[in-house]
Amino acid sequence: MNPKEKCLIVLDVADEKKMQDVVVLDLRDVFPVADYWVIGSAATFIQTKAIAEEIKKTLDSYSVQPFHIEGFDVGEWILMDYGDVIVHIFREEERHYYLLEKLWRNAHLVYSKELQINKISEID
Repeated sequence: MNPKEKCLIVLDVADEKKMQDVVVLDLRDVFPVADYWVIGSAATFIQTKAIAEEIKKTLDSYSVQPFHIEGFDVGEWILMDYGDVIVHIFREEERHYYLLEKLWRNAHLVYSKELQINKISEID
């Protein structure tokens, strides 16, 4: 499965599960480990876990397995590593604390519902 398809599936699940402030960053020019990051937040650790479980279940149904999942037990910041796509699911407090988008401000913003940016079709 290519990165675009993975991102679209994650975005569908994010929307279905009411993940907040979802963005997709293109890191190909600034980060050698992954091409795209999907970042979003939820109000509670129960919701972050529910979102992560649904993303995993949905991608599993396409035989796409994560290389690694971090933070699921605590649920404050769940990182799901799908190789070329990494998903970050934060509780709102942790999202505001870490500010990954500002830390990686050299990355290209590919998707933001709030800012009405959708360049997913440009993903290779």
